[in-house]
Amino acid sequence: VGHEAVLSCPYVSKVSLLMVTWKMKCSTCCLLAYRSDHNQTRKLNCSERMMWKYSPDSDPALRIYPVNLGDEGNYTCEIASSAGNFGFFSSLTVIVPPTVTLTCDKSRVAICQASAGKPAADISWIPASNHSTEEEVHHANGTVTRVSYIGWVNSTLPNVTCLVTHPATNQSLSLDL
Repeated sequence: VGHEAVLSCPYVSKVSLLMVTWKMKCSTCCLLAYRSDHNQTRKLNCSERMMWKYSPDSDPALRIYPVNLGDEGNYTCEIASSAGNFGFFSSLTVIVPPTVTLTCDKSRVAICQASAGKPAADISWIPASNHSTEEEVHHANGTVTRVSYIGWVNSTLPNVTCLVTHPATNQSLSLDL
């Protein structure tokens, strides 16, 4: 989320390009097209975030910037040229780094929270403990909040560290006990 995605459409420039079209797989989604004989581009139901990365006649790559969760899905690039018609498929998966917090409550429980990540983050503790508990909340936008709790009532340790592992980020937060 928030970064640039470029979906390539392999095109051999030795063959004269007639038309190139990008489609997202759904009935009302974006259609981005270029017709070389009229040197004309068209956008239908496309966000201003979706555009050609380069000139469509030389490299018909699709650029999405900034990417948001709704951009996830399957894309098709169709090329019509003097050599025939060609289709290329791309699948875009959007990941969202979670917001990580580490707090404690009055009953001496450390609370590590990885909020609104996609996919869900993994939470572990240092020192390792088999006495932690976890909760998970799935949000309507496809993100997940995961919360892990660990008590230190009988602990003589000076601090505890929460490790959050996620494809977009790895974080560790420490809390003095």
